[in-house]
Amino acid sequence: MDSFRSKENLNRFESIFGKTKQAPRLFQAPARINIIGEHVDYLGGTVLPAAIDFAVQVYLRPNDTASFHLHSVTYNETVELKKPLLPNPKSSWTDYIAGVIVEIEKKGHIIPGFDLLVDGNIPQGSGLSSSAAFEVVTGYAIKETFGLPLTRKEIALIGQAAENHFVGTKCGIMDQFIIAVGKKDDCISLNTDTLKYSYHHFDLGDSEFYLINSNVKHSLKDSAYNQRRSECESALAKIQTKFPNFTHLYDVNLSEDQIYNCHLTNEERKRMNHVTSERERTKIVIEGLESGNFKDVGSALFQTHWSLSKDFEVSCLETDFIVDSLQSLGVTGARMIGGGFGGCVLVLDKKDHFSKIDVVLKKSYQQKFNLEIDFYKFQISDGVKEISI
Repeated sequence: MDSFRSKENLNRFESIFGKTKQAPRLFQAPARINIIGEHVDYLGGTVLPAAIDFAVQVYLRPNDTASFHLHSVTYNETVELKKPLLPNPKSSWTDYIAGVIVEIEKKGHIIPGFDLLVDGNIPQGSGLSSSAAFEVVTGYAIKETFGLPLTRKEIALIGQAAENHFVGTKCGIMDQFIIAVGKKDDCISLNTDTLKYSYHHFDLGDSEFYLINSNVKHSLKDSAYNQRRSECESALAKIQTKFPNFTHLYDVNLSEDQIYNCHLTNEERKRMNHVTSERERTKIVIEGLESGNFKDVGSALFQTHWSLSKDFEVSCLETDFIVDSLQSLGVTGARMIGGGFGGCVLVLDKKDHFSKIDVVLKKSYQQKFNLEIDFYKFQISDGVKEISI
């Protein structure tokens, strides 16, 4: 977000909460993409995310009271919260802040009252993790403001716990983790079981990644996200009755006869097919990006999309249409990203091909769905940080 908006929001903060001797501090957390490894971060899988230069910003200042005074620029709403903190259906955006406070206090820290203003330019419902960015920037701002001994990894885990326990979405760790530890120009390969990770810098040459927003809005809470997770867990439980050595669905490697004897439902079998095949595609993508074999990378991205659509059943007509159209137009690769049911499509293609895609796809999408699509070019950015003002 540009400095002009930041200064504008500083004035807004002081107009709403008043000016004191102590100036508020400004913190920023990025959005994220995930190149490969979709819907496996809550199943012990490996993912390949990167932080990107859309952001959520918060101004935060202690207020020497026991109350939390919160303002959202997006909703143009000011809310006061007091302990004990409970979910707030009327102003659900405050749940991300309250959930983070609750999870930090579970660790034995007492969080005093503060004033907070939040703004952002991450399109909500786009699959770029605006909620995780909000959680992580809130946790980091509290840690820095009150001098809490929390690591970036702990901030990520606090954000995930807030979303799981307070907001009610059973998300994995990937989004919060990359937003906490991201580094400019690098993505990470993250083992979501052990939380071990390594940075990767890939030279794309005359190729590029970009995003297409379907402008179909989804809410993970309202979608079948939690149902998918439950189906994966029940599939693993059935497999473990016959093969107890498997601790994660991601690691299952069985013959057709062995799987048949586990008596999975049709839905459980399809979910397992996506998860285990994604394991192999992730290896192909990492190797392809390292060697410059973008044809194999693109092929794996398309395969992931259709696996998410047909086996995991988290796509929708609009994103399927975009990916199918891109495939017909000869792009290198594309797939839906995020929780699903709308949001963005990640595209890998030659830089000089974009101008041939833009107009054609906009027109056909508008004709079919009476919706516009948006194209986003992005840079890979740093993780959560404080901004000097």
